[in-house]
Amino acid sequence: MAHQAGGQRPAPRPVPETDETWAYVQDYAMLLESLPFPSLVVDHRWDVVMANGAFETLFRGVRPHPTAMPGDNFLRFVLFHPDAGEILGEHEPGWCLPMLAHLRTALETYGHDHELQSIRRDIAQDPLMEAAYRQGLPHWIRAVGEAATRLDGAVRLLLHPDPRRGPTECRIVEETPGTLRDLGHRRLTMVLRDPRRPAPPVRRPRRPHGAAAHLTVVPPPED
Repeated sequence: MAHQAGGQRPAPRPVPETDETWAYVQDYAMLLESLPFPSLVVDHRWDVVMANGAFETLFRGVRPHPTAMPGDNFLRFVLFHPDAGEILGEHEPGWCLPMLAHLRTALETYGHDHELQSIRRDIAQDPLMEAAYRQGLPHWIRAVGEAATRLDGAVRLLLHPDPRRGPTECRIVEETPGTLRDLGHRRLTMVLRDPRRPAPPVRRPRRPHGAAAHLTVVPPPED
């Protein structure tokens, strides 16, 4: 399989039930690795089933985190890793809020899934994240429309670690063959576009572990 970016999984991933399907997945991993753009295959929990070298390169500077590495669970990374905003540009509207919307949809379909419930509990433990999920997310969707929550076709900003790229827009393309879909997986590829020429956006200082990102859809707490 294509190597896993971002650390070791805490538990083994499900394996295909037949030798033929297993062989297909292995060959598909080779195909994934040949792509020049960051690409990953996730399940309904956003656990990363496989990811290619370009994905690993994009997130190579991410500091270790016990639960939110990008190659473990991409949803957790977007929501909880303190370095996420340094790579995923325009982090809140471009990545965080859409992923909260995907979590809400996943919970509607797989409400008893233990990993999704664990992510929901972690959100509930952070007052700002909880307010964003309960009040900020519906307000944002009303303001921008449901289309803004879709990933396929969305153009997002990346702050690529390669200095030749720097701030770079990518178009997210979801393209999942039937065999992977039957396994409950889907593939997302970040097709990198020409780098932006204006000055790069100011990066926020790195936050220590445990420091929650402030979401501007929620008013900051008063002193």
